[in-house]
Amino acid sequence: MDIKQAILNFLILAPPFLFALTLHELAHGWVAWQLGDPTAKNAGRLTMNPVKHIDPLGALAFVIMKIGWAKPVPVDPSYFRNPRKGMLLVALAGPGANLLTAIASALIVKLLILLPVASEFTFSLLKPAVNMAAASVYINVMLAVFNILPIPPLDGSKVLMGLLPPNAARSYEQLEPYGFILLLILFYFGVIGTVIMPFIHFGNQLLLG
Repeated sequence: MDIKQAILNFLILAPPFLFALTLHELAHGWVAWQLGDPTAKNAGRLTMNPVKHIDPLGALAFVIMKIGWAKPVPVDPSYFRNPRKGMLLVALAGPGANLLTAIASALIVKLLILLPVASEFTFSLLKPAVNMAAASVYINVMLAVFNILPIPPLDGSKVLMGLLPPNAARSYEQLEPYGFILLLILFYFGVIGTVIMPFIHFGNQLLLG
């Protein structure tokens, strides 16, 4: 791939990637706030400003491996009336927001394709817009699938802890300090990609046809 194509790909991928990560973390913080936890709001994380949410390592991972993450939104479950249920809802909010964005992006792709192309100029505007919306589908499906994995500190681990019996959930929570190391090992040996890529491809095929 030449430099020009690499720059073009970056310009297509970067906006939907930043939007998807920002919305993902905002959804976590907003649901926590609605359940009574002001921690994310007080930390300035209830914003669509991507600078507040981007994790440099997660952004680099996306550039290299097409899988990335943002800085986790701080959540204090002691504010929740039912901490276990509250954390489960907060955890689901991020992947849920990404799935809704993927659906909306797929609709935008289909609408843009239906627009009449009256000139070369119109085509030059529509093509990158379609590519960006299609990239948004992939990115949001990827984030939803990746984050729902039941490996600490991913959202799926919080969902699992909310579903397990209390004693089992507490035992499972002890794995959290080692979760990131486990993720790196699974990435290195290609396990993560092997597990999630079929689901990502299925989601993209389902939405884009």
